[in-house]
Amino acid sequence: MDEYALIMRHEDGTKIASPEQIQVWMKQTMDWIGGIAAQNKFSSGTGLLFDDARVVRSTKVVTNGPFGEIKETIGGFIVVKADSVEEAVEFAKGCPVLQGEGNTMEVRRIAKNDGTH
Repeated sequence: MDEYALIMRHEDGTKIASPEQIQVWMKQTMDWIGGIAAQNKFSSGTGLLFDDARVVRSTKVVTNGPFGEIKETIGGFIVVKADSVEEAVEFAKGCPVLQGEGNTMEVRRIAKNDGTH
């Protein structure tokens, strides 16, 4: 069984939800994660904040950001255990972030530390 990162991408970081809507989405997200955990397939995960963030470039130049004003932002990720990429995709399809127009879920297999794929 492999592990996959399910990466939550928001198309427009400038859209701000109300505190009430954020609460609804948080409950939906916790319920979604709970469903995966009930199958013993949840490994870890977290949301990502924009405050106090930095970008380090290949030139070693450090800038503040990334900021929500950019076109696409990463809002968080979870790591799941799955028998195939198709199973991981099925988990991703249930993510509440997909309720937002243009939002996407990226599914990536995580490299193993033992040198195998």
